Amino acid sequence: MNTEPIVSTLRIARCDLEYKRNNTNHHTQLNGVNRLIVRRGWPFTITLHCGESTFQLGVTTLGFIAKTGPCSSKEKGTKAVFKLSESISELHWSTAVCDISGDKVSLSICSPPDAPIGLYSLTLIQAGKVGLGTFVLLFNPWCPNDAVYLESEEQRNEYVLSQDGLIYRGTPKYIVEKPWKFGQFEPGILDICLRILNENRKYLKNPADDCSARRSAVYVTRVLSALINCNDDKGVLQGRWSNNYSGGKEPGYWSDSVEILHLWNSTSCMKVCYGQCWVFAAVACTVSRALGIPCRVVTNFESAHDTNSNLKIEKYFDENGHSLGGSDSVWNFHVWVESWMSRPDLEPGYDGWQASDPTPQERSEGVFCCGPVPLKAIKEGELTIKYDAPFLFAEVNADVVNYVKHNNGSQSIIGTSSTTVGQKISTKSVGSDVREDITHLYKYPEGSKEERQVFQKASHHNKLQKIGAEPRLRIKISVSKDMKRGKDFYVFTDVVNKTPVSKLCQLKFYAQAVSYNVHPAQKLFDTKRTSLRLKYHQYCESTALDNMILLVALITDCSTKEYFGATRTIVLENPEIQIKILDDPKVNQPLTAEISMQNPLPETLENCSFSFEGTNLIAGKTIQRIGSLQPGEDAKVTVCFIPNSPGMRKLLVDFSSDKLCNIKGFKNILVRCEQNAAA
Repeated sequence: MNTEPIVSTLRIARCDLEYKRNNTNHHTQLNGVNRLIVRRGWPFTITLHCGESTFQLGVTTLGFIAKTGPCSSKEKGTKAVFKLSESISELHWSTAVCDISGDKVSLSICSPPDAPIGLYSLTLIQAGKVGLGTFVLLFNPWCPNDAVYLESEEQRNEYVLSQDGLIYRGTPKYIVEKPWKFGQFEPGILDICLRILNENRKYLKNPADDCSARRSAVYVTRVLSALINCNDDKGVLQGRWSNNYSGGKEPGYWSDSVEILHLWNSTSCMKVCYGQCWVFAAVACTVSRALGIPCRVVTNFESAHDTNSNLKIEKYFDENGHSLGGSDSVWNFHVWVESWMSRPDLEPGYDGWQASDPTPQERSEGVFCCGPVPLKAIKEGELTIKYDAPFLFAEVNADVVNYVKHNNGSQSIIGTSSTTVGQKISTKSVGSDVREDITHLYKYPEGSKEERQVFQKASHHNKLQKIGAEPRLRIKISVSKDMKRGKDFYVFTDVVNKTPVSKLCQLKFYAQAVSYNVHPAQKLFDTKRTSLRLKYHQYCESTALDNMILLVALITDCSTKEYFGATRTIVLENPEIQIKILDDPKVNQPLTAEISMQNPLPETLENCSFSFEGTNLIAGKTIQRIGSLQPGEDAKVTVCFIPNSPGMRKLLVDFSSDKLCNIKGFKNILVRCEQNAAA
């Protein structure tokens, strides 16, 4: 006969939160296995060691409290009190026994799929309260009931788990890929991302409401759009669009979100200097993926910045073809992010990819942020849809009008276009380094009936009068094929007379170094010739860091005094970094890479160096200094490192010198487990 006394209370000797088991099951093991990090809507396991007491099913009663935030409450959904039940539910906080073994009892605990994300504490309730520990709860793209659920395993691997990527820059005719280390699972990054949320102005004003709102991926994405820039708060990055980057690093230096986030965190949230659009977007992507929101970086070529919300970009030139600037502009490229989520705050049909832009351009609800807005709303011209649909619509679909301002104060239209803005919208393909063109997700084919109907729906009451009209004099700017940095090359203008009579015309050809957002750097030359040779000594000192030159051609009809014009931005090609892997890549085995690059300039480079980094390849950033490099001379170094995790990894390489800097290269390395490599 069993004479053991029945007890309803346990004496807990210790609680095992099963870090390795749970983190592996919840796809968070890359964060490490020294703390509990789980995803909402999925059960996780804890084991209670009861010491001398015994758990008896159906007799022992247990209760739990899970709470997050400094002002947790049941009403706000930031505090849950729940008891042991026969089975768990994946729709609300619940717990059930999954195993009893001796003095140990294992419990499954599940959070609802719409629980606020963040740092939680877990407390056991019996006669008193016993703290069991803390855990981080993240969004769950693997859970069908979560708003960020992404059905494709390949897409989850790319948009949630991948720690490396490519960002596209340049022009539509010359697209350059820039490797980037997102590093969302690197040590300390998750805690920094949670700290970013706590620097939100809404959190500082009302932490109870803010923590409660973190159940919404829409809300968190909008917060990140504001917090990645520092314009209104203690955000991460300060933007600068000039050639003066004193007090910080020029934006092209960065290729790693981890370095930026650690710098921000280690300086008590002091802004990191400096960023431009691709840096803002890359950091936003890192933070989004770290929190569990599927995210990708997107580049829009010929991206409009419409400051007066008329969906029309007015650009002005003087009679010599010099750009006069203006509040509106068309950037050669602009980079933002897309996040995958449902939109329960909108009518049905707007789930899926949502665009948001952390680069500070215009205020939204009083703050420098933008989005998220469904791509479908942009494509269909539904500009009343939240958030900031008119601004993002203009970025990909505004019309352009070019004016020449005459010396007498009058102005003339010299060209119009409904097809210039929004070209080759690009992102990295799933599972490969191929560029994917996603323009069709933002707009119908240029000039199509559907595209023009959408434009009308977008209330463009200032529709251009001359769209579709054939200009009487047509200008085309072309260039020679080989436009390498350090070399001379030719640019040409081809003028076609579309009238039946001969024309006496004056041609002015103008070139100007510009940055990617078309801010003038320095005038290069003027000419009336129809072709000219651009020599290295003409552009070497004035070309901006983006290697871009704006070409402007203006024709004046001497009889009618009418103006006709054309513009084109060209990008000078940087030298290529050669990367050769000398060993068989295996986990925890030394690996050597040989790096080389030739000096393409007709002058000596000083203070030359290579830097290297790579997630799960190299801890931090390694720098090797070379010294000087003569014209045509090859720089060659070797770097040794030890991969610590299997899978496809990217080795990122950066060359820098006094006259040639931020030259990027990368190499994909498939790291295998040692036993697989031996097989």
